[in-house]
Amino acid sequence: MEERSLVVVKPDGVVRGLAGKIISRFEEVGLKIVAVKLLKVSKSLAERHYPGDREAWLRGMGEKTLENYKKFRVDAIKLLGTNDTHEIGKMIQKWLVDYIVSGPVLAFVVEGPHAVELVRKICGNTLPLLSSPGTIRGDYAFDSSYLANTGKRAIKNLVHSSGSIEEADYEIPLWFGKDELQEYQRVEEKAMR
Repeated sequence: MEERSLVVVKPDGVVRGLAGKIISRFEEVGLKIVAVKLLKVSKSLAERHYPGDREAWLRGMGEKTLENYKKFRVDAIKLLGTNDTHEIGKMIQKWLVDYIVSGPVLAFVVEGPHAVELVRKICGNTLPLLSSPGTIRGDYAFDSSYLANTGKRAIKNLVHSSGSIEEADYEIPLWFGKDELQEYQRVEEKAMR
């Protein structure tokens, strides 16, 4: 069951010099890097990557924010001016676009059995505060939606990874042309399969 997943080391991961450590997490578990590039993301690419017309995604971001606010006893209306999950999701989408274009990112594609699920486990919870030690976010980040939203910015969680096979199938062609995806065999592939 070979899958591919997009991983993007966000500007906070690049400027902190964590790109190499992050890539090594995926390689050490046996996933294969099939494409990689360092780039400054255009606003056009950012808006296609974080599309503002994905209603379920927008509401999901809003719901996660409200759950986090409830935990910290924060009044969403006081802080954000609304408790509407769609409106909060639109704010977050704008912050995500603004953030990913703010500095260089390292984008790469990994390939292997159950790559999407495995990458998500290695990255940890999208809210670093809730990430387990041993995950990328659990080891290197501490941000929360409360801290981020208070600063009217995206959560600095170091890395993006595709959330599903369908999302990977959508995202990879946004970031890489077919000619940029490499085919090769890692030496340990026979031993692991």
